[in-house]
Amino acid sequence: MECNAIVCYNQNMANTLFIGKDLPDGLAFAEALADSGRQVFCVAKSEADASKFESEKIYATTWNKSSAVSAHSVIIKAETKLESLDEVVFYFDASNFCTQFELDRTEDLSNGIDTMISGFIFSATELLKRIDQRKEKISVLFLVKEYPSKYDMLSSKTSGLVPASTLVSAAQAAFCASAENFSTNVADRDFLSVILAKCAYTNDFYKNEDGIADWVVSAFDSVKAMKNPQTVKQATVWNKVGAKLSTGFSLFK
Repeated sequence: MECNAIVCYNQNMANTLFIGKDLPDGLAFAEALADSGRQVFCVAKSEADASKFESEKIYATTWNKSSAVSAHSVIIKAETKLESLDEVVFYFDASNFCTQFELDRTEDLSNGIDTMISGFIFSATELLKRIDQRKEKISVLFLVKEYPSKYDMLSSKTSGLVPASTLVSAAQAAFCASAENFSTNVADRDFLSVILAKCAYTNDFYKNEDGIADWVVSAFDSVKAMKNPQTVKQATVWNKVGAKLSTGFSLFK
């Protein structure tokens, strides 16, 4: 049975926390989420950036990525502003991080680890604590937009690109490991759904933030439409951005 426009819109209404691509870098992605009818809470590079976009149903705060307390505060601020939290997106955009950490310099290590590793792990850990406290339905999506390392370029015979630094490549691997471990938590929590998604450099969506965000919205909607709680088998599959959401194990890596 077809639903009318008002009902369809209400089904898409959700409150979404978006972590990993600070405003204004993540604005196009956040705007696409907001255009789907969602209210979006983000993190921003500065207080000035955090206050610019409220008219678009995009809210933000700043945070200290090296602090578990700050990560917890972001979650509480999102819940307070949006009144509830239905979805969380963790977005590792390796190509964006490559512009910040282009070279392997020892003076960048501490900041790079905080920005690309600690922040995500603190946030995911604090989020799971909060999920266990609330025990309310929530969907969490880990999205990695990959960028090739020197090793990847050598093995795939790719040319014409400046490879990712060792720091970015290591952080990308750490993000994937964290995501995979987080996804196993659905085994004990029928109120939690997890989606793992990769967008390879060769993916047609790679330079299309709107397209990636639209796929994320459809992935969330697909999981929410499932009649039964998500299984670990379903949650631990890496999905290809742009493809149909997988419902079991996949050969895609």
